[in-house]
Amino acid sequence: MKIGEVCLLTNDVNRLADFYKRLLETDNNSNDETHQFILTEETTLTIYNDGTEKNNQNRNICLAFTVEDIEKEYEKVRSLGARIIEAPAKRPWGAVNMSFYDPDNNIIFFRCFPKP
Repeated sequence: MKIGEVCLLTNDVNRLADFYKRLLETDNNSNDETHQFILTEETTLTIYNDGTEKNNQNRNICLAFTVEDIEKEYEKVRSLGARIIEAPAKRPWGAVNMSFYDPDNNIIFFRCFPKP
């Protein structure tokens, strides 16, 4: 079994989708205001407005992405104006992690693992 999709519910699909398109350096050629696919490799990231009002106080989920160059990604996140929770920091097990909020206050982690 594989996770097929992660969906972020939002009040503003275009705003949140545009953030993730810039963050992930991809373009889905869509400006749909209700539903957008962002990544369609193995697992899909979608942004969706189901018509209900969201309070953007997400406290029970986070997304984590593995990256090659955490310092480069940190600078990109800063240039996008995201609120940083934690700048890149090395963990006792060797990984370097950072965290920030997306425009809807979802917590996003970037992590870089040490080279073998």
